[in-house]
Amino acid sequence: MTSNTFALPGDKITATSRRDWFRSMVSGVYVFGPAHRQLMRAARSNDRQRLHQAEKHWARTTSTVLGLTINSSGLHRVDPARSYVVLPLHEGFADLLALQHLPLDMVYATAEELFDWHHLGPYLHASAQPRVSRTNGPQAYRTLLREGNAAAARGESLVVFPQGTVLGIETKFTAGAFRAAQHLNLPVLPVILTGASTVWDYPFSTQLHFGRSIHMEVLDPVPAHRAVEVAEDIESEMKGRALAATPGPRRYAPESDGWWDDYRFEIDPRFPDLKERVERHRESLKSETVNR
Repeated sequence: MTSNTFALPGDKITATSRRDWFRSMVSGVYVFGPAHRQLMRAARSNDRQRLHQAEKHWARTTSTVLGLTINSSGLHRVDPARSYVVLPLHEGFADLLALQHLPLDMVYATAEELFDWHHLGPYLHASAQPRVSRTNGPQAYRTLLREGNAAAARGESLVVFPQGTVLGIETKFTAGAFRAAQHLNLPVLPVILTGASTVWDYPFSTQLHFGRSIHMEVLDPVPAHRAVEVAEDIESEMKGRALAATPGPRRYAPESDGWWDDYRFEIDPRFPDLKERVERHRESLKSETVNR
């Protein structure tokens, strides 16, 4: 932490000025106080409609205190009466604030380590969000199918971030989400999101920023039976539109972001220079291991 940053309790969030630190503290008292208690009461009520209303209220409240603007388009493509496998681009926690503008009741495939977070973990448990393992692929896929079926039976949609990481636009989509949509017989709803990393780029930075904007664009739904067939086309279109959006997408810079050697991800071949650098780095690690 540098001398010109100011940490909030928990050390996951810092501010770059005393003014923003004070603003963050006051906002946090409400967002993680009365608003969070209301959300938790709804999560524990076993009333899914009450829960989803509370989630949207919490997202609106948090967006307001952050001075966050959500610039959305394509919402007319969403049928509120249908269930989907929602596939958004992913670059930060603020993505969730934008997704709550979709006229859908949703559950989120969530990395298991987040269930241990203060405030967030109790909500994830109480609201029965799907808990997905990063290390056990078959188990994660079974969870997607089981939770997707349960969500659809309740009239909800299942949100799966196909990149599985917030590293940047260059990370390649995984096939599991598309296969799950086909098995569940749920249409895919592609959602382009850019700008969340400018709000809070955790874990790469702890600094919280106010007055930013997120771009959200909903594309045409894709029928379940075509999900796997057109997965590459969907990924290409989503990333192409994201690169042309304002604000632009997060870009992965391993020299400053870290190489994340213990984390499974692949670089999209559409970004050959970065893919070559990452592969060269991984080969150097193998050589070091052999020479020890």
